[in-house]
Amino acid sequence: MVQTLGCVVMAAGNARRFGENKLAAGVGGRSLILRALEAVPREKFEQVAVVTQYPEVLELAERFRFSAVRNEHPDWGISHTIRLGLESLGGCAAAMFLVGDQPLLKRESVKALVELWRSQPEKIAALAHGGVRGNPCVFPARFFPELLELREDHGGNTVIRRHEEDLVLLEVPEEELTDVDTPEALKGLKP
Repeated sequence: MVQTLGCVVMAAGNARRFGENKLAAGVGGRSLILRALEAVPREKFEQVAVVTQYPEVLELAERFRFSAVRNEHPDWGISHTIRLGLESLGGCAAAMFLVGDQPLLKRESVKALVELWRSQPEKIAALAHGGVRGNPCVFPARFFPELLELREDHGGNTVIRRHEEDLVLLEVPEEELTDVDTPEALKGLKP
């Protein structure tokens, strides 16, 4: 039996430390959000939802034929983005959460993470480097109630910490896990 898998691209943050919409910032001639959407292997997912507050990201999501989900309250924190994403996916057996500010993430790594989860569908699967967990992460549906109970800026880490014994990791090069929170971090990237 094929386990249905959804993907939530989380692209709704206010980017306070960056000072502007960091998703529009470029790396190697392509915006962070474009790079994030290109890393999603659409054929591996039943549905892909892009949750954002930015009209230009909503338009880009539609061009990729992903579900564009508007977050009217990004100030409510990452928990609200998680809720909107899960609600838009419907009845999937699991959901991958992928962040929009990880520009060196490779599509092949996302595919490999899907395959790791499919080999152990009862587990939470995440990318890692040196045994240190990063993003994206796949949560089986049995964890959805806990994800939906999250509040404010508490994200999937809160749930993972409660279930470390249910976590499997896929090692990838360190640069793939780098996220961009400041203009300085962006300048330091080598695409």
